[in-house]
Amino acid sequence: MDEKLKEAIFRQVESEPFAQALKMELVELDDGFSAVEMAYDTATMNNMFGRAHGGAIFSLIDEAFETVCQTVGSVTVALNVSVNYVASPEVGARLRAEAREVNSTRKTASYDIKVHDQDGMLIAVCQALAYRTGKPLPFLTVTQV
Repeated sequence: MDEKLKEAIFRQVESEPFAQALKMELVELDDGFSAVEMAYDTATMNNMFGRAHGGAIFSLIDEAFETVCQTVGSVTVALNVSVNYVASPEVGARLRAEAREVNSTRKTASYDIKVHDQDGMLIAVCQALAYRTGKPLPFLTVTQV
């Protein structure tokens, strides 16, 4: 993967307000692969039953999806995301979403995304489809590429 593109995506995640709010961290990035981690914070991420809110887990999935999509070097947006929640993480769990490109064409790409806790327990599985606009990433300048 182009190092300048990789560095630019890492910088964007570090400054992204939503990722900061949930304390998400991009930990790995390569062509067609992304890994994002987040601590399950019961003070802000619980649902009405005192368990992890599906929206918090979805947000982690979406961040991994967002970053893996951009490894192609152009603006890529979500078309469809289908998530199955298979377990609820335990209090204090460190969650990791790994997104892998499964197939791509000039205009679309499909991804397999899985969320595990620090012990390897599967929390959620996702299949996602993205649309590649072909537009340059706005956070890359001519001098950065």
